[in-house]
Amino acid sequence: MSRAHPTLSVLATHLNYICPEGATVQMVCAQKGAALHHSDVLKHAWLYTPHREQQCTGRTGPRHIIVGGHYHGNHSLPAGLKFGSSELNFWVVLQNLTHADQGRYCCMVLDIEKGHKHGTIVQRPHSHITLQVTPRSHGSQNCTVQDPSPTGGFAPVAGAIAAFILTLLFLPLIMVLVYKQRQSSHSSRRAQELVRMDSEALGHENPVFLGGSPQIKTRTVSQIMTRQSSETGRHLLSEPGTPLSPPAHGDVFFPIEDTIFETQDFMQV
Repeated sequence: MSRAHPTLSVLATHLNYICPEGATVQMVCAQKGAALHHSDVLKHAWLYTPHREQQCTGRTGPRHIIVGGHYHGNHSLPAGLKFGSSELNFWVVLQNLTHADQGRYCCMVLDIEKGHKHGTIVQRPHSHITLQVTPRSHGSQNCTVQDPSPTGGFAPVAGAIAAFILTLLFLPLIMVLVYKQRQSSHSSRRAQELVRMDSEALGHENPVFLGGSPQIKTRTVSQIMTRQSSETGRHLLSEPGTPLSPPAHGDVFFPIEDTIFETQDFMQV
C-alpha cells in the first residue's frame, strides 16, 4: 500500500443502531476526498463480525457474504440485503432483522490503482457501526441511533465559555462593590481625622487648656510671711531664730502692702 498522504476519508453518520427484530435498518457512511490518482478506481465494501468489540477482519460481509465475490447487483445477493451509494454517501440495508444480524459493521472505500495485470490498493479508509437487535415487540418497529460524546469534546469548551461570560456579566458589580468599600473606608478615616482635629482645637488632648488661660496668683507680703511648711517639715521664713527670719514685731524690710507676684522665676531663687 502506498505511503502517500491520504486523500480519502470515511465517517459513519451514526455509531450505534438499536433495532427490534423484524425491523429494517439502513446504515450509512460518508465519503470525503478523492482518489490518489485520476486513473484509480474507487470501490465500496462492507465487512461484518458478530463481536461488536472486535475489529472487522477477513472478507466476511453482512449476512456472511464474501467480499470481492462475484455478485452482480442486488438481485444476486441474499434476501433482505441491499447496497447503495451516492456521490457522498454509501450504505447497507438489512431487512427483516434477526438476532444473527447483531454485531459490528465496517464500511470502507478501496482506492485501487490499476496495473498491467492486477490492481493495487493504495488507500483503504474505513469506519465502523455497531448494531444491537432487541426482542420483537408489538410497538414501534423503528430503529434508534446513539452517538456517544467524544472524550474531551464540546462540554469543557462550553463550560469555559459560560464561565467567561458570567465573569464579564458580574465584573461591573464586583467593581462597584470594591469602589463602595473603598469609599466607606476613606469616609471612616476622614471622619476620625475630623474628630481628632476638633479635639485638638478644643484642647481635649491637653487638659491644661480646658480651664482657659492660666491666671497669675498674687499674694501680699503678710501672706508670704505666714508660717509655711517645707517638704522636710521645717518652717520657712517664719521660724524664730532662723537667719533669714524677720523680727516678730515691727517694721519689715518689705513694704507690708506691696504685692509680690509669685512667678516661676521667683519660686526657683
